[in-house]
Amino acid sequence: MALFKNTLTNLSFNVLNKSIATLSALSETHQMLQKTCRDFAEGELKPIAAKTDKEHLYPKKQIKTMGELGLMAVSVPEEFGGTGLDYLAYAIAVEEISRGCASAGVIMSVNNSLYLGPILHWGTQEQKEKFITPFTKGDKVGCFALSEPGNGSDAGAASTVAKLDGSSFILDGTKSWITNGYESEASVVLATTDKSLKHKGISAFIVPKPTEGLELGKKEDKLGIRGSSTCNLIFEGCKVPKENLLGELGLGFKIAMMTLDAGRIGIAAQALGIAQASLEVAAEYSSKRLAFGKPLNKLQTIQNKLAEMALRLESARLLTWRAAWLKDNKQPYTKEAAMSKLAASEAATYLSHQCIQILGGMGYVSEMPAERHYRDARITEIYEGTSEIQRLVIAGNLMKEMGLN
Repeated sequence: MALFKNTLTNLSFNVLNKSIATLSALSETHQMLQKTCRDFAEGELKPIAAKTDKEHLYPKKQIKTMGELGLMAVSVPEEFGGTGLDYLAYAIAVEEISRGCASAGVIMSVNNSLYLGPILHWGTQEQKEKFITPFTKGDKVGCFALSEPGNGSDAGAASTVAKLDGSSFILDGTKSWITNGYESEASVVLATTDKSLKHKGISAFIVPKPTEGLELGKKEDKLGIRGSSTCNLIFEGCKVPKENLLGELGLGFKIAMMTLDAGRIGIAAQALGIAQASLEVAAEYSSKRLAFGKPLNKLQTIQNKLAEMALRLESARLLTWRAAWLKDNKQPYTKEAAMSKLAASEAATYLSHQCIQILGGMGYVSEMPAERHYRDARITEIYEGTSEIQRLVIAGNLMKEMGLN
């Protein structure tokens, strides 16, 4: 057991270098970013990933370093403290970080896509200076509050309400499953301002933390990504200044849907990182473990598994890059973002499952990373829209494109 553990801990870059050979088609900037993220993940994230998972530790030091590397605000313009790169760069970066530690990957993704993203697109100059710039360097992170205990995938059924009272809005309600809930110092919150208008009566607000009237629920004890906190945000008479309204009244649902489109590219990239890590573990182990007098990777059954794993991974990666490219080129990408998230998340689940099968009993013990990758992968099919929701989004947009809706 120790032999294989040490072998994987000191995994060479050979397998990874070959598996990402297609990156040579990318720009020099993208390749340099990928290498920087890969080196950081290998040196700073992989060594602490198991402890982070086991002890539910927020990787504060590593997140701070990621901020210094420009990874906590990849597509934010430099004038607001960001790196000023495109969304393809962001997808590449999230994948590499998640390959090292999926918890760090989702912390990064939420701050970039779900928190900074909507403020960058919809915020005023003052809001951007106040709620973006301080959140770009890893010292502070933000979160996004859409889901509620009773609405699940029905994003338009927000029961949290916001009522105008003089120069402030008063928020009451509960938001659930909030990633970065405990560590965040501000949140983009969706609340109903006019129930009679249904989803058109939802508005978005920027709520700093701590704020009087906002309490945090218990930290959830989760199956995976346990280095990121998940909790409820409980609003009871929470006063939010009028100037913290994001966009206009009634635009909250549109803001949420556009934010989720972009966020799905980030989660797809996170899933790719988990899948890539699973493939590396399986390939390395199968080359060392002997069975029937030969290495496992010489057996046709194992070769078939590895081939299918590589096929699903590369297919999902290209879908993810395509969605990012469309966004960068200001073309519609809702369907493609859903496709990338669906393909990548299901690939992550498949690859991590097959990794355990190849390792056998070794895949079931916590001394090896395979079981952690399996646990981390499962959430990628759930948050930012379940696989079932992604299929609805894809089908709906397909019918629209064909003029059949």
